[in-house]
Amino acid sequence: MSVFKFSKVDCFLTYVGLTVLILDIGLDIYTAWSFYQEEDYVYLGILIALLVGSSMLCQVYSWLWYSYDKNGSMVTKVQEAVSPGLLKVVHFLQLGVYFRHATVVDITTCSCITKSPIREDLAVYAIHDLSLLRLFEAFSESAPQMVLLLTSMLRRGQTDYLTALKALASASAIALTVTTYHRCLRSFLPEKAKQSVFSSCVYFIWNLLLIFSRLSAIAVFASVQPCFIFPHFICYWMLFFFCAWRCKSTLMDSSAGEWFYRATAAFIWYFTWFNIVEGKTRYNTLCYHSLMLLDTGMLCGLWFWRTNTQTALIVLLSIILFYIAGLILKITYYKFFHPNLDKHELRAAEEMVSVSSENSDDVAERRFLNEDVVDGIVARDDGSRSDGKMRKRTENYNKRMRKLAENFYS
Repeated sequence: MSVFKFSKVDCFLTYVGLTVLILDIGLDIYTAWSFYQEEDYVYLGILIALLVGSSMLCQVYSWLWYSYDKNGSMVTKVQEAVSPGLLKVVHFLQLGVYFRHATVVDITTCSCITKSPIREDLAVYAIHDLSLLRLFEAFSESAPQMVLLLTSMLRRGQTDYLTALKALASASAIALTVTTYHRCLRSFLPEKAKQSVFSSCVYFIWNLLLIFSRLSAIAVFASVQPCFIFPHFICYWMLFFFCAWRCKSTLMDSSAGEWFYRATAAFIWYFTWFNIVEGKTRYNTLCYHSLMLLDTGMLCGLWFWRTNTQTALIVLLSIILFYIAGLILKITYYKFFHPNLDKHELRAAEEMVSVSSENSDDVAERRFLNEDVVDGIVARDDGSRSDGKMRKRTENYNKRMRKLAENFYS
């Protein structure tokens, strides 16, 4: 059994993440109050709908994952103190994600302050789920909210540098969330888990360029054709949902949960690429970005046609060039920094992690042992007991994140 010990830096970053979450709530309230003061009741209603919808989305995922993992995830003091019935109430009150944050804080506190031993696999399990929930929240709340802010500014016809700065900060936060999620995937590659700072910067920048240009294109179009942006989204979402269904993803443990995940993936695809199946996706990615580049140019072109100003032309060219620059950096990343493994190599890498703390004799023996996977618990034969029976050793790992890592690195 491994022991997970957070460093002081890890503790600091965890509390910073929780602080940023609280600040985000404050900014949402401030934005809603600003719309109310300006009597933009339509935008206020859309903002509230986005906040409520995103919260409900994340709560559903959080509850489903707790239901799937009830045999192995309720391990910390915070989780043990809540009964399954009370856990339902917590999620119904839209507090499930904050409950998960409390779980992670509990883990870091036990490790950094009380020095209590915490199993590394269970700690990483909780952090991986939280990183995936943050990713869903980023594209279901932050991305549409950025479009809403830019659209409101453009429709007023006044250059609001504070709003533009907020939009850039929002896009940076989304790109940072994607980068953090990617670094979590790296934990399944023991020899490449420590991603270089330069590689992370390249990954962050190309995501920032693609996301910011895509959201800006949607915003400028919505500023002149607000009634057509919703049919535009619905048409693309239906197309992407059909593609997600054809991909036959297998992330969730229930049929209803899998359909819900495919609908979420289709929502994310409206803004950026998200890999949901294993295997080579080069041609799928090429088709997707070609479609997005064409659609981005079309949205900006329609906006320029309605405004027909020199400033609009500069903005149009800047958005398209940003998107192309993001694609070039993405190609650069995949060419020089992205590790490619097949599914068997990835599982072999996990085996290396699981035996790394054992002595060399145990390592040689473990290579020939059987492995069973049930409900996210890995049960491996550790050897024969004195009575001739085999004894099992269980290890927790986040099978959802492992599946996504297989998709991303295969």
